[in-house]
Amino acid sequence: MFFNPKMQADVNTKAEIIQELYAAISNEQFELYYQKQTDDYGHAIGVEVLLRWCHPMKGMISPAQFIPIAEDTGLIVPIGQWVLQQACQTLASWAKESAKEALTIAVNISAIQFNKNNFVQTVLDALHHTGANPRRLKLELTESMLVSDIADIKTKMSALQQHGVMFSIDDFGTGYSSLFYLKQLPLNQLKIDQAFVRDILVDDNDRAIAQSVITLSQSLKLEVIAEGVETQAQRALLQSMGCNAYQGYLFGKPCSIDELEI
Repeated sequence: MFFNPKMQADVNTKAEIIQELYAAISNEQFELYYQKQTDDYGHAIGVEVLLRWCHPMKGMISPAQFIPIAEDTGLIVPIGQWVLQQACQTLASWAKESAKEALTIAVNISAIQFNKNNFVQTVLDALHHTGANPRRLKLELTESMLVSDIADIKTKMSALQQHGVMFSIDDFGTGYSSLFYLKQLPLNQLKIDQAFVRDILVDDNDRAIAQSVITLSQSLKLEVIAEGVETQAQRALLQSMGCNAYQGYLFGKPCSIDELEI
């Protein structure tokens, strides 16, 4: 057996982040950033909320660094509840502004959070306590979640859809879910992953996959949105392929709510 200093350092770093995550939850060190989603004409139709951790000593900590640890420890559940609550509060506030009352807010839901028995009630409680319009809330599920208990997923989605909540499959095309699931689940939208948008102008395979997702969405009467759109050329090509909603740096980087321009 050999001692590996790097392995010990990784263990120490993870233990430190876990301890600091507990403090972050208690001291409300998290912030929500907002990224615009637009239509063909560049008009804002909604936003996606993205979690940021503003550490008092270390500054902004990358979600890639703490989200996996939060999921491993189950801390993603209280963090996810906080995100949901904040998003609903924003929806309730925007309902009083004519320029923002029709905007939707998309919230990413982790598999651990979704699999909780009280998930449906948690969402309904957040909507009730804030007075947010459920028809303006969109929950984004990852494609990999669909390989679990499909009956349970469908039951929870249907229960929330009865109240008006919408569902989108995030990063569509990167997982291994069966197309049969799309027929089974009460979805509203498919999201083309930025991995296929990045080189869509030069890579025939990326272009073919994006076109397939768009055609599939149209056939199933689902909305489709492309993320990671950074240039007008990308947007124009996606539009010509039948996509009519976009998200990416071309329209705005994730920003605080005070910096958000609608």
